[in-house]
Amino acid sequence: MKHAVVIGAGPAGLMAAEVMAQAGMRVTICEGKPSVGRKFLMAGKSGLNLTKDEPFVPFMESFAEARSPLTPMIESFNAEAVQDWARGLQQEVFTGSTGRVFPKAMKASPLLRAWMGRLGDLGVNVNTRWLWQGWNGTALAFETPVGEQTLTPDVTVLAMGGASWSRLGATGKWADVLAQKGVALAPFAGSNAGIQVPWSDHMTKHLGTPLKGVAWQAGPYHSRGEATLSAQGLEGGGIYSVSRGVREVHDLFLDLLPDMTVPEVTTKLQAPRGKASLSNHLRKTLRLTPAQIALVQEMARPLPDRLRATARLLKALPIKNAGLRPMDEAISTAGGVAFAAMDAGLMLRDLPGVFAAGEMLDWEAPTGGYLISACLATGRWAGQHAVEWAASAE
Repeated sequence: MKHAVVIGAGPAGLMAAEVMAQAGMRVTICEGKPSVGRKFLMAGKSGLNLTKDEPFVPFMESFAEARSPLTPMIESFNAEAVQDWARGLQQEVFTGSTGRVFPKAMKASPLLRAWMGRLGDLGVNVNTRWLWQGWNGTALAFETPVGEQTLTPDVTVLAMGGASWSRLGATGKWADVLAQKGVALAPFAGSNAGIQVPWSDHMTKHLGTPLKGVAWQAGPYHSRGEATLSAQGLEGGGIYSVSRGVREVHDLFLDLLPDMTVPEVTTKLQAPRGKASLSNHLRKTLRLTPAQIALVQEMARPLPDRLRATARLLKALPIKNAGLRPMDEAISTAGGVAFAAMDAGLMLRDLPGVFAAGEMLDWEAPTGGYLISACLATGRWAGQHAVEWAASAE
């Protein structure tokens, strides 16, 4: 029986392990942390967004320049297949109004428990606190609670995540090991990250307030979704989707009234103001919240005198910022193993029998189901091709 080792117990690694075990291989998962799926569980705290139910072409457009290499992988395990897979683990799913797909239980823990149960039934062995150190000759070397241990499998799948949320295991330290082996890597960069804004004291009482019903733009990246005024700046799905634009040094703009045109906003502002302050006028005529009005005043003092200029400002408020929050705070990272360093089956060209999957690969996607969906698809793809490679090596 062929032996496969999977390093990393996130969704990509677990999916690779499942595929290889179902094909009759003896599978060992080695995870550096004390338990499996830590980032997966954290992602599920606010609702586990497994995938997005939308046509395939716009789904793939979310992967930008990685769309081409990822297409066959995601096509073979698309949004519908992800939902069927979850149902196969007795986890019913539902689709929200925006197309995002969640388990009815919302959290990740019930799905992860069912998944680990299935892997156990398939005979998959899980070693936790086994921290990969690279290779000792041809063997995989691990630092473990009982000292250094080595394994010499027939195939290896690397699925150790990117370089954010290091406390959950995704440290990115594996990049140094692969670089020493000559594997081509793209530098890490924060993705789906918060934006740093040095607020004045004027904003203190509004921190923690969500900005709802708004739209964002940074260069070619657009998003309609809420963000929260945090002590450090801006956080939330709406801002994460355009954080790449900020990383690429595009200006960030906020549209406070995305359902209205500049002329429509101007007409509203032409209502008699009387002795009302401008803040009260904005609140009454446009229904802006106190936090939104405070943000306008924070970013654009003094406000323009002309109504049309004010309307244009409300439709494209420049957000002065200090760039992204630190990479370790980002939901995910860009960079990692370059697709050119792998063959079509995700095997490293310089390391025969070694495959890579998940966030280790050089791709990024917005939140909203794309991240987890691609991790599952690449893990499945790597597992399938590892099975084929092991069989051909007999």
